[in-house]
Formats: sequence, C-alpha cells, structure tokens
Amino acid sequence: MIEFETFTLDNGLRVIHHYDSLKSSAVLNILYNVGARDESIDKTGFAHLFEHLMFGGSANIPEYDGPLQEAGGQNNAFTSNDLTNYYIQVPVENIETAFWLESDRMKHLNFSQKSLDVQKGVVIEEFKQRYLNQPYGQAFMHIRSTAYQTHPYQWPTIGKEIFHIEDAKLQDVMDFFKRFYLPNNAIACVAGNISLEKTKALFEKWFADIDAGTANKNQYPQENKQLEPRRFVAPQANAQMALYLAFHTCSKKDKAHYALDLMSDMLSNGKNSLFYKKLVEEENIFTSIDAYVGEELDPSLFYISGRIAENITVEKAESSLWNVIETFKNKIPDNADLERRKNKLITARKYHETDLLNKAMALCIAENMGNIDLVNTEAEHYNLVSVTDIKEQANKTLTKNNCTTIIYDKITK
Repeated sequence: MIEFETFTLDNGLRVIHHYDSLKSSAVLNILYNVGARDESIDKTGFAHLFEHLMFGGSANIPEYDGPLQEAGGQNNAFTSNDLTNYYIQVPVENIETAFWLESDRMKHLNFSQKSLDVQKGVVIEEFKQRYLNQPYGQAFMHIRSTAYQTHPYQWPTIGKEIFHIEDAKLQDVMDFFKRFYLPNNAIACVAGNISLEKTKALFEKWFADIDAGTANKNQYPQENKQLEPRRFVAPQANAQMALYLAFHTCSKKDKAHYALDLMSDMLSNGKNSLFYKKLVEEENIFTSIDAYVGEELDPSLFYISGRIAENITVEKAESSLWNVIETFKNKIPDNADLERRKNKLITARKYHETDLLNKAMALCIAENMGNIDLVNTEAEHYNLVSVTDIKEQANKTLTKNNCTTIIYDKITK
C-alpha cells in the first residue's frame, strides 16, 4: 500500500506527497500533460526535443547540472506519446535545491538560438542512430504510420520526419512551451522523509507565483475501426527477416487492458509460453518472438514481433504464426498458467514499487490517468481477469482485418 496525500495550489498545480521515514533521499517528480500526440502533424518531435531543452538552463540557473551535482543529486526525464516526465533525486536535506531547479525552468526557461541548435543536433543524431541507421530501427515508425490513419499516435516520440526537427524555429519551440509547460498542466510528487507541512511550504515558496494558462484538454481525432488488413514491406536491406504485427485495442485506462497484458504473457513470456514452445522450440520458425500490449491513454495497439529463422520464408513464418494464434483463440486458456502469471506479474510490480523514485512516478502517472488510487488497486484488476476474459480479448483483438503487418524480407532493397 502506497500512502499519499494530495493538494492543489491556486495556480492549478496538483501535488502528491508520499512520506517514507526510512529513506535518506527524497524525490521531486514532475509530470507534464504533454506528449507526442499533442504535436502538429507538420511539426512533430517537439515534446521529445523539450526533454532536452529543459536541461539547457533557466533565467537564474544558467547551468542546470552544476547545482544538482553539488547537492549530490541525479536527474533524468522521458517522453511518451502521452506525457513528459522529469525527476530529481537528492539527499533529503538538499530537497530545496530540486524545488529551485524545477520551478525556475517552469517559470523562466532559457530560450536562445544557440541552445536550440545544440539540442536539435543532439536529437537529430539520436534520430539517425536509433532509427534511420539501425536494423529494424524504423519498424515501429512503419507500424504507427500504417496502423493509425487519423489519431496523432501515427508518429513516435522522436518525430515523424527528421526535417521536422531540422526546421524547428525558435518561435515554434517558445510557443510550444507557453502552451503546455504550465503549473495547471503538471502534476508534482514529493516522496521521502519530508513532512507534508514542509512540502506545502516549499511548493508555496517556489511554485505558487507561477502563472497558470490554458490546460491541455487532451482532445484528439479518434481512429475509425480497421476493417481490412494493412501491410507494409519495410525498406531494410540485408537484415534477418522479421515480422511485426499490430492490432488495434483499448486504452490503458480500460479494464480489458489487464486481460491483454496477461494474454501477452501467456503467448510469449518465457520458455513455457505458447509462441516459444511452438514457433521457436518445436517448429524452429522463429529465433525469437515477443508479444506485448501498448500502454497509451487513448486506444492503443497489441504487438507481436519475431525474427524469422534462416531458410524459412516470410510466407511460411506468417502462416505458422497465424496458425498458433488461431489455436490459442479456439481453446480455453490454461487457468493454472494464468494464475501463475498473475502472481508473477503482481509480485514484480510490487517489488518495482519499493523504490522511492518508482513510487513517485507511479503516483503521478496514475493521477494523470484520472485515478490515483490505481497505484494501490492495480493488483486487484489483474486478479479479476479470468480465462473467459483472455479468450474474449483474443477473439476480439487478434483478427486479420484488425491487423497491420510490417515485413522485413531478405530481398528488400
């Protein structure tokens, strides 16, 4: 059980406090309600670009990392299609340094052409190394752009096109910041050996005078139901053949998500999973195969990906995979296997949340989903999943008309 208190500043900043007297460090985590889905289709990659720009200094702190290192702290950030998250972890006696750093960049982030050019260069290099010049690097770019026709999930956080970052203007990024990096578009969590009273006092001191703006309403054009298969042959020469399948499914906020998550475990997690036993061990069709469900806040995708064994054609691999999928859909899942996987998953999540930083992030993410109590009730949702739920989701989701297939073939040029 993660205990917490919440309060809201007059400017709309939502604050979560988690007290842990056993920790010598403290965490300040700030989640901004902005991700890649909030970008314009012709100006993508901005949320991720800001993940870098936010460390470029602010009006009263020209160098962000210097004061943090002196305070014995560490920091990092990540961007998803739905949100951007920043954290600082410091010895508890230095927690006010974290408040100073985070509040100053929320209020007075430095904008200069020099800083923008430097960070654009960093992001462009990342785009090239992780996506354009990496075998299978564009696989999920192809999946998103093929599976999504309307919703802004059709591009990844790095962006849709590299020139969107190359062409980003200083005024463009300033406008993006003013639109989304607001106290009333953020959720903050302090976790550690620090009292609620002190936490309130620090937020009043450092954040209360930051002006609110118009919070993100999170309204996006939604996908129509996919009614026929979609296919894309990926332009990747000299790579091991591979298949990627993606199926439209529900939001992470939907209770069906828990059945889909457990279904992915039954299909591919471990040597006792169906995909491994049939397609890797027995038939030697794939050298590896994986399945998992996306965790987006709008309707997401269920993914299956596999590397095809040598001397097996793409056609044979695809046919064999679908045969196993149909077998799974037409039989009653093993209840004992489901219970084992529930216990393993729940145990792993509980262990993950013993870490102070993980608890702070989990609290912010749950609050951003609209139900902070999920940090303590998620295990119950997994426990309620039945074999009937698994079968229902398999038959509803894993159909050819609902499938986007990305193919990497040896003959691809």
